[in-house]
Amino acid sequence: MPGTDKRKQSLYFPEDMLNEIQAEANRQDRSLSWIVQQAWRIARGEIMRFPSVNDVLSGVAREDEREIKGQGTP
Repeated sequence: MPGTDKRKQSLYFPEDMLNEIQAEANRQDRSLSWIVQQAWRIARGEIMRFPSVNDVLSGVAREDEREIKGQGTP
């Protein structure tokens, strides 16, 4: 990746998850950062299938609108 952006970012993990990531990093003689980057690359497609908060909220709003419109009709 030419021109790689190496910005620092703080990420917070539950202690048990962080311990697992650290153990895997030690096993592979890699950094925590490398392990998390590889995990993201592997999981990205599946994660992108999750609905966004906006999708969920707009779906609820549409259901509410249908119910309200339906109440006015005999």
